[in-house]
Amino acid sequence: MEKRLGALPVVSEFTRRLDLAGIVDAVCPGGASAHVTHGQVIEALVANRLTAPAPLVRVGDWARTWAVEEVFGIEAGLLNDDRLARALDAIAPHLEHIAGTVGARAIGEFGIDVSRLHWDMTSMSVHGAYPVQGQDEDFPVIDYGHPKDRRVDLKQVQAGLAVTADGGIPLHARVFDGPAAEVSQVVGAMKDLRTMAGTRDCLMVADSKLVSYANLTALLASGVHFVAPAPAAQVEDQVYAALDLDRATAVDWVPGRDADKPPGRREKYRVLEDTHTLKGPRKKDPELTVRRILVHSTANAAGQRAARDKRLAKAAEDLNKLASAAGGRHYRTADKIVARVGVITAKRRVTSCLRYEVTGNENGVPALEWHFDAGVLRAEAAVDGWYALLTTPPAEQADPGQVLIHYKGQGTVERRYHDFKGPLAVAPVFVQHNRRVAALIQVICLALLVFCLIERQVRGALGPEQSMAGLYPDNRRVRPTGRMIFYHLGELTLRIGHITDPPTVQITRGVQLHLLDLLDTDIGQTRWPQT
Repeated sequence: MEKRLGALPVVSEFTRRLDLAGIVDAVCPGGASAHVTHGQVIEALVANRLTAPAPLVRVGDWARTWAVEEVFGIEAGLLNDDRLARALDAIAPHLEHIAGTVGARAIGEFGIDVSRLHWDMTSMSVHGAYPVQGQDEDFPVIDYGHPKDRRVDLKQVQAGLAVTADGGIPLHARVFDGPAAEVSQVVGAMKDLRTMAGTRDCLMVADSKLVSYANLTALLASGVHFVAPAPAAQVEDQVYAALDLDRATAVDWVPGRDADKPPGRREKYRVLEDTHTLKGPRKKDPELTVRRILVHSTANAAGQRAARDKRLAKAAEDLNKLASAAGGRHYRTADKIVARVGVITAKRRVTSCLRYEVTGNENGVPALEWHFDAGVLRAEAAVDGWYALLTTPPAEQADPGQVLIHYKGQGTVERRYHDFKGPLAVAPVFVQHNRRVAALIQVICLALLVFCLIERQVRGALGPEQSMAGLYPDNRRVRPTGRMIFYHLGELTLRIGHITDPPTVQITRGVQLHLLDLLDTDIGQTRWPQT
């Protein structure tokens, strides 16, 4: 008889090093007569999400066809729907404690650098009615919000991830209400990260939703440094228009997507620095002053210029058609022409630069004359490519170029959300109560932590080059991703033997041996139970 083995031994090794089951059992002890503890069930759920992600049904069937009993010592019949629900209910009141303790364990066990953390939030659509009146008020409420996937027909919950610059490890996760505003969640996350990092200095990188008077007040008071883009409304275009690009300092950094391009075609960045002041909502609130890094990107400038040219071209086409039709059957009066011009300017977003006049001849037939204001277009072009970053580390710790480089790592957390919703299949979610939804999402966040630690281990073992062959049929060298690692390990099988014929692992490809060697996992030494 054979069973799917896949990456179960690797997952088991990493959850053991994290002491996942032990941490859960410490805060959620089960009865003395329990056949399986809450910690063991949560560990099995993490393995399930990593090896065969699907809606939370028929986990027992997965355990029967996979070598779950052989690796984790849990009989498949014990992973029924009722037992899974009881485990989720048990951990629900302790989610933040479990997440923080496991994260701190990961820092110490795997030597993760937490000097820079990237924070962001995302939404998860939830299928089902979930009336607000019937939900547990002690847990995040499932309700309508502003979904990232544009499924406005579905209710949602939200999750926030704090991801390290070192390997993109999601050390901390929190679950929030569906309609919760992102700007109001930063302070709680910052306190959790501060506790987890201990005495280590920490730089928090986030998006523009971090920048509010309350958030900056809390961050400055706690001594946590941050980098975040200034909201567009807080920096007027006149500020950018007055900047002298020739005085800006070039940044010695190339985006990964441009690494193989000739130097003349690579995106270039230049930076200037001044200060930014925020005023509080009340007159007596003290003003907050932070460093402001003014960044110019050639790629952003080219994109904004192309978008403007496209808008102007479409607007010109529409206006020329209107001018030709003026005085005809559909536009006999000036009022109709003016109304149509208003529609065009709004649709093509040319209100600021369009100048027009509706005239009439001796017979009262209206005509349209129009042009784009060259001065306004020059002013818009002067702003192209500029944006601002707000930050607090002193210049001796991070000069303007280093601040930009720190911010550019924000793509790491976006990639983890892609893993969160892709290989781990966070959606759709099918559970009965909002407390179980919160618990399930936290379990998936723990699975994401293991997923990323495995990816980091492989890349670290490969050394600075961080690429290997054998992952694709054409044998090209690429950086291994967690998705590819689990894909290739997923083909491992276990042949169940007898007392005189111990179980054997069937490895069919050399890349599997290479990955197991990089992961420092000797699955042949696993103590398989004898039958």
